Amino acid sequence: MLILEGDARNGRIDRRLACTLALVAGALNSAGFYAVGFFSANMTGNVSILADHIALGDLLRGLFYLAIVATFVVGALVSTLLISVGRRRSMAGIYAVSIAAEAVLLTGLGCADLLLPDGERGPILIFGLSFLMGLQNAVVTRISNARVRTTHISGMATDIGIELGTLVDHAWRRGPPEEAMPVLEKLRLHAATVLSFCLGGVGGVVAYKAFGSGLLFGAAAVLFAVALPGLMKLWGRGSGGPAARSTYDPRVVEP
Repeated sequence: MLILEGDARNGRIDRRLACTLALVAGALNSAGFYAVGFFSANMTGNVSILADHIALGDLLRGLFYLAIVATFVVGALVSTLLISVGRRRSMAGIYAVSIAAEAVLLTGLGCADLLLPDGERGPILIFGLSFLMGLQNAVVTRISNARVRTTHISGMATDIGIELGTLVDHAWRRGPPEEAMPVLEKLRLHAATVLSFCLGGVGGVVAYKAFGSGLLFGAAAVLFAVALPGLMKLWGRGSGGPAARSTYDPRVVEP
């Protein structure tokens, strides 16, 4: 799921990656809200609340929401820099490295959530999750040429409306069936991603209520499992020499 990129990917690979990471993102976003009352991935809502506090003259609270947004942006920035360095070195597993880094950081965040007192736990959790959501979203955006987003719903909901409208128009004018196939593929991708995010949200709150920090460790394990095939491909090629270079081949079917 994290080896082929761009046009070398197909709809099945994109759906598997989108559903898995959206499930994790939905769980973390909802669990974070349940635990500390803030969303880590909903930048639209956070910017709206930021604007509301500034308009009411509550600058201190406004700055807090600005910090959440900035942390999300920094996560995406760090992920992009890591990917850019890896791509310049033709590292086939660089996207897997990014997701593995998210898993490691999420494990550290789980330890902080487990060990820190309540007064310190909240800010660490919300800013940590915001950073990780920015990192994850940058990975899937880059690897899929922006076909996949996993940490927020607004864009995908818009895409679903566009695709449904396109299908209605296609049926109205009785267009050829092959014309509708790419639209149906996009609709399946976005609908599956939204459903996965929703199911992840439900499961995240239930799991956090039952296991607390165990949810973060479980999500980290899922992320590492997603990254493992790409890491094995990278490690199997060694390091530093020509064998470590990536040769992306669209004909290769990714497992």
